[in-house]
Amino acid sequence: MAKKLVAYFSASGVTKRVAERLAKQEDTDLFEIRPVQPYTDADLNWMDKKSRSSLEMNDKSSRVEIAEKVQNMDQYDEIQIGFPIWWGVAPHIINSFLEQYDLSGKTITPFATSGGSGYGQSNKELEPSAPGAKFNPGKMLR
Repeated sequence: MAKKLVAYFSASGVTKRVAERLAKQEDTDLFEIRPVQPYTDADLNWMDKKSRSSLEMNDKSSRVEIAEKVQNMDQYDEIQIGFPIWWGVAPHIINSFLEQYDLSGKTITPFATSGGSGYGQSNKELEPSAPGAKFNPGKMLR
């Protein structure tokens, strides 16, 4: 039987609640992707072009340092990865997370939350960060 992991990044708590429900429903392990430097409300102000999140999302090469890694990632066959939609795609912390591991041969199923945006081109932006992994279509969970 394939072992699954639900990994998620949540800035406001919405994605966390969805990820917790999903992990409980599917009886999987749960991992929170946390930045070394937590985001403040000012960092998340998308209306401020100089806010941390705006600067990160305007630079496709930006990466966010993550506080801790999943122990024994090799044990998981499928990773369901959750995130809020930022600027029409996954936040770059998700790329940072994926790039920490060799995910070749693993199945990645992204899910996203959003107050109104669609899923956008998130898979297209994420796939290069996990070469050799199989990506399932992403889905919006509200």
